[in-house]
Amino acid sequence: MSDTAIVILNWNGEKFLKRYLKPLCESCENLSSFVVVADNASTDGSVEWLKENFPQVKLLEFDQNYGFTGGYNRALKQIEADYYVIINSDVLVTDNWLSPLLAFMDENPDVAACQPKILSESNREFFEYAGACGGFIDKFGYPFCRGRILSNIEKDSGQYDDPEQIFWASGACMVVRSSVFHHLGGFDDAFFAHMEEIDLCWRIKLLGYQIWAVPSSVVYHVGGGTLPNDSPFKLYLNYRNNLLMLYKNLPHSVRWSRIFIRKTLDLASAMVYLVSGKLDSFKAVMKAHKDYSKMKHDLETSSFDREQNKIGFYKGSIVLRFFLSGKKLIFSKLIF
Repeated sequence: MSDTAIVILNWNGEKFLKRYLKPLCESCENLSSFVVVADNASTDGSVEWLKENFPQVKLLEFDQNYGFTGGYNRALKQIEADYYVIINSDVLVTDNWLSPLLAFMDENPDVAACQPKILSESNREFFEYAGACGGFIDKFGYPFCRGRILSNIEKDSGQYDDPEQIFWASGACMVVRSSVFHHLGGFDDAFFAHMEEIDLCWRIKLLGYQIWAVPSSVVYHVGGGTLPNDSPFKLYLNYRNNLLMLYKNLPHSVRWSRIFIRKTLDLASAMVYLVSGKLDSFKAVMKAHKDYSKMKHDLETSSFDREQNKIGFYKGSIVLRFFLSGKKLIFSKLIF
């Protein structure tokens, strides 16, 4: 089995480290793997607690909060391993969660990244929002998952227990080949946080590799551990980064038409926030569009206009299907 680095990026996550780091370390004691915590200048006592209670865990300390993208990029440049496991501090692992992921990667050299089944820590019969059982995307850049379409989260009854090729693996818990990660320059630092794993997986697919979900591996995710779900800053990052991702990765032939429609849909949602009295959310969407316009010219765009690997790409509008279904749409009803 290949050498594997399990890397947690921490920022003021002491309460999660106290709860979830021990079972993580115990789960990989007999594997060719090691745990690293990279700290984004936490101020909550995380570093001191780690040094006192887990001296065996390699600790990388940064001088400021570089975000998810900058933090991981800086950390992984300092870590040598065949595989990187990128995992949030608020993830509870189960027994034997890692072996199926690594075995799948070893057996499939065309696969550059994979993820486990991700269930909710607070309601363990249900999938978790951030990744569920593998990520997909529609033609306008809206992400969704096996087990979660927009706000509709399914109960796990084994309906998605077969391994399946997907479009993106969740940044909450994913395995990626270090060689591919570094070849692509890692995460895009401009994103800071949110959507960065979808952008990375899109670029991985453009190289000709595959992304898979391996549901025989199971973890539980708290979610919203760094930024709460109703945070205007999180909303801003999601709207801005989604546009940046489309600009970078869509073929030239459809880029502008798709982005125009996506921006129109964004503005419609901004107006809903405004009439609902959610002024901070309205401002977040408008700022996201303004900053996208400033930032897009500094991005490296894809030179690929060849036929792309479209597995995991939904050719319709998932938002339209969702609302036409009365917000009851489930993944198994989709036809790709």
